[in-house]
Amino acid sequence: EGGVPPMTFAATASTAVALGATVVFADVEPETYTLDPAAVSAALTTRTRVVSAVDYAGHPADYDALRAGLDGTDALLLADAAHSIGATYRDRPVGSLADLTTFSFFPTKNLTTAEGGAVAATDPALLERARRFRNHGLVRDADELRWPDEGGWHQEVHEFGLNYRLPDVLCALGRSQLRRLGDFLAARARLVARYDAALADLAGVRLPGRRSWAQPAWHLYPIRVLDGRRREVYDAMRAAGIGVQVNYIPVHWHPVFADLGYRRGSCPVAESFYTEQLSLPLHPGLTEADQDRVVDALGAALGAGRARARTTVA
Repeated sequence: EGGVPPMTFAATASTAVALGATVVFADVEPETYTLDPAAVSAALTTRTRVVSAVDYAGHPADYDALRAGLDGTDALLLADAAHSIGATYRDRPVGSLADLTTFSFFPTKNLTTAEGGAVAATDPALLERARRFRNHGLVRDADELRWPDEGGWHQEVHEFGLNYRLPDVLCALGRSQLRRLGDFLAARARLVARYDAALADLAGVRLPGRRSWAQPAWHLYPIRVLDGRRREVYDAMRAAGIGVQVNYIPVHWHPVFADLGYRRGSCPVAESFYTEQLSLPLHPGLTEADQDRVVDALGAALGAGRARARTTVA
């Protein structure tokens, strides 16, 4: 079994299913929408092998609390840090907090290699298994071979693997991006501060929360559109040329999971959040003028609905 929050992209759970695991969805915390340690503790069984936290929107999960909840078990703590490269938790960097951490470098992420990602681990043996897995499981180190005297050409497969190699040219792109990561994160933080200030007094929306111990990487700026108006506001902003998005449909709502027997209602915090969630444009190249246009369009969409309501009442 593996514990997973539903507020993530489907791959966090689907990869576990592909390996034959049974996914158990555990709810998220209000405000940060990261895995709730109390929900994990309630879902733990003797069959639990992995607990996968997701750093939603770039805000780190509460790893100390998650770790404490796993005391006395053999479960591995996995961090899906697709959103949070460069973030810190209690002054410790994401990548050093869980037993295994996965990063995504998809083009929309805070750092890109055009496609692909990376893995970090605190256990060198686990990292070595990952290195082998990405290259079909091949073993070439003479000290590790079962038949070391076979010949200079010899290589062996001890555990099955796949071709998960990131091409060298994309690695070079990633290295150049890594040098710019600090500037990217600073730009995102500045834009988030501007959103926070501009939207502080706007009725009908709730701004993203954060914990005092976190320095988020701010991959997303997820607001909540209240009073059942998310669809209306989404359509109005898209019509105005603003690339808002919804991140994400709860994973257990996808038909592939519904067909496996997962039902709506099991994670009420995440599901309530989904019905109101709207991601506003956020990337280092976003100009202040464009950001102001986003804010104006959001205000207009909310105001238009109120005006129609008043007209209807009249």
